Amino acid sequence: MREFIGRMIMETQKAGGESLLGTVKIAVLPIAKVFTICFLGFLMASKYVNILPASGRKLLNGLVFTLLLPCLIFSQLGQAITLQKMIEWWFIPINVVLGTISGSLIGLVIAYIVRPPYPYFKFTIIHIGIGNIGNVPLVLIAALCRDPSNPFAEPETCSTQMTAYISFGQWVGAIILYTYVFHMLAPPPEGTFDIDEESLPIKNSSKDATPAPEQIPLLTEEVEPKDSNNPKRGKDATPATEQIPLLTEEAEPKDSKNPKRGKIAEVLIFIYEKLKLKQILQPPIIASILAMGIGAVPFLKKLIFTDDAPLFFFTDSCIILGDAMIPCILLALGGNLVDGPGSAKLGFRTTAAIIFGRLVLVPPAGLGIVTLADKLGFIPAGDKMFKFVLLLQHTMPTSVLSGAVSSLRGCGREAAAVLFWVHIFAVFSMAGWIILYLNLMF
Repeated sequence: MREFIGRMIMETQKAGGESLLGTVKIAVLPIAKVFTICFLGFLMASKYVNILPASGRKLLNGLVFTLLLPCLIFSQLGQAITLQKMIEWWFIPINVVLGTISGSLIGLVIAYIVRPPYPYFKFTIIHIGIGNIGNVPLVLIAALCRDPSNPFAEPETCSTQMTAYISFGQWVGAIILYTYVFHMLAPPPEGTFDIDEESLPIKNSSKDATPAPEQIPLLTEEVEPKDSNNPKRGKDATPATEQIPLLTEEAEPKDSKNPKRGKIAEVLIFIYEKLKLKQILQPPIIASILAMGIGAVPFLKKLIFTDDAPLFFFTDSCIILGDAMIPCILLALGGNLVDGPGSAKLGFRTTAAIIFGRLVLVPPAGLGIVTLADKLGFIPAGDKMFKFVLLLQHTMPTSVLSGAVSSLRGCGREAAAVLFWVHIFAVFSMAGWIILYLNLMF
């Protein structure tokens, strides 16, 4: 049967176009592969097998996020990127930003129509507006390019090039995730999410808690001496004005010889804390920055990324580790679905609205953005892989990392419920949209 389908595709390609059956095959087979591996992860995490319990999935997710995914990004993006290509690919991060804006606007309209429970209004907007621009597209691209009959290029070229495109947009997605999403998912002041009291941040009460040494008013005793009943105390006490210079001198920074240096350090620390750089500079983002920095310098690229480079053994090791990312992340994703839909607080109406908005309404808006960009000349002429990746960025289900941020903000169960149903229905929606994209491009 496979040979028969392949023969039909080759004949239609010679005739000058893709048959409907061939397009369906190219679109559905990657989704089927993803679904199969996810089902194996689900089976391994079930109570009947229990090889992949919650603790094991947590370790597997950590391994993927801190090692395997950065290795894949570093090796694939570093080999493909150059300074010229960075200039040519400028629209990829812009497309991520435009996708977030359009998705959030659609989410805002849906939230006003559906009226979700009060604490989950912004939650609804975020889970419609933020798509998975990293893990799931990488998996789909790997499955699609592995097929020799794919319409883009040779399997190796197709995989390397598309992985580079996807990786180039991930750093923008991380900034959006840990700034915009983190802010939007903050619990409202009037009503909080369902958080255990032990997990809430403990604030020291000024009445009950002992003040820190630096908060104790040192001059209280000297400011009080206006007591007429104790004149001796007023005469013997040291005036407050005499102690102020001493306190000022002790409070001076150690780097008093170079005040400009101290001020610059304070400004840098302030910027670091305000921009939440510690949260933004995650391992995949660091890998993207390193790959772009090294790949943009010809000398460094020849030293690390070319086949005859003296340090290519390091890149080759990253390639081997990166190849393990896709099966591991799919097993973990399937295992995470074993807990079921989770919380019912959102209700059927809100959950269905999020699924419909993310999988049905957001992709047409993305198609309009990419089509307009193509007409304006923002997309490299004739590069169909580039255009396909841009379209995929608007077609993906809700980001798994937004679920991680939701857990940090106290609405993890509701996020798990949304992720469960969105990924179930995304198997069918992504196949349909990929068929449409391939028909429009070929």
